[in-house]
Amino acid sequence: MNYVQLEKLGEGTYATVYKGRSRLNNEIVALKEIHLDAEEGTPSTAIREISLMKELRHTNIVRLYDVIHTESKLMLVFEFMAQDLKKYMDIHGKRGALDPTTVRSFMFQLLKGTAFCHENRVLHRDLKPQNLLINKRGELKLADFGLARAFGIPVNTFSNEVVTLWYRAPDVLMGSRTYSTSIDIWSAGCIMAEMITGVPLFRGRDNNDQLTQILKVLGTPDDATMKRLVNDSPEIQIRPFPRLFKVPFQQMFPTAHPLAIDLLEKLLKFDPTQRISADEALRHPYFTTSAAVAPQPHAGTGSSLNMGNGGSAALQAQQQQQQQRAAVQAQQAAQQQAAAVAHQQALAAQQQQQQGVYMQTGPSA
Repeated sequence: MNYVQLEKLGEGTYATVYKGRSRLNNEIVALKEIHLDAEEGTPSTAIREISLMKELRHTNIVRLYDVIHTESKLMLVFEFMAQDLKKYMDIHGKRGALDPTTVRSFMFQLLKGTAFCHENRVLHRDLKPQNLLINKRGELKLADFGLARAFGIPVNTFSNEVVTLWYRAPDVLMGSRTYSTSIDIWSAGCIMAEMITGVPLFRGRDNNDQLTQILKVLGTPDDATMKRLVNDSPEIQIRPFPRLFKVPFQQMFPTAHPLAIDLLEKLLKFDPTQRISADEALRHPYFTTSAAVAPQPHAGTGSSLNMGNGGSAALQAQQQQQQQRAAVQAQQAAQQQAAAVAHQQALAAQQQQQQGVYMQTGPSA
């Protein structure tokens, strides 16, 4: 083998990931060793990941360099990424919350990678902070396509057992199997909210509790919305919902810029047909208006955040022009955000003590 296996980085349901080094050029790589069963052969999740990763070449998608297949194991060789978003938030965030510039940059890159997947008719289906990897240059890339699925037109019927519980869309929680790109958009909205506050937005204990947590924030959908959902997905099981009212996002995210809140509103629509697409989200004023956040260096790297493939030069130029004017505003926002994050953390701690929390994970490495 042309790679030297170094320390273990992590272990999942069907694979173990190691840090590795190429014998040819000494490049550091990630080696994903798939567990093979002598009777069952290569896991279907691994086959999906290989086939999809070979097709998806984009700045914001982790690059698959090589595939090594022997009788006893299957090894996928990926570009090496320093850490995932969850770990990044723990290290560089203020109680997990990231500064507005970093949130915008990471969201831009997340949506760029997601839009590319959707343009190529691929659903990721398991977007979460642990599956978003970040290198030392501040580049964010989508990873772990083990649950990803190619979709066609009309939309195929899939299993509803996808997406880690806390990032699962309400239509999927209700049993829909005819979902499309909208499930990735919902997950992206949950991730954006988590980057702003430092804590997951919806922390349900099971499917029903997760749906209840969503209703407490978005409010109970009206009859017309529910009827439309059932018409689109007859397999949905309707049960009586308590009458709840929407909590204003300005109240939940008091330090967030109004444009950030507006984008969140469009990502986190209860009705999947009303959610903004990844391509539309990239054109949202949140990304095109430089005054939306105060530009500042990338925390922990000493360099500016890379805004992804396409549109980066314009965004960065706009940021530089606004830097002096936004400095005072950034300082004030940071003080307000600290108070808001402390409030969110207190609520999370109280909920964990009262109910106990667990996360249902997918086949992540």
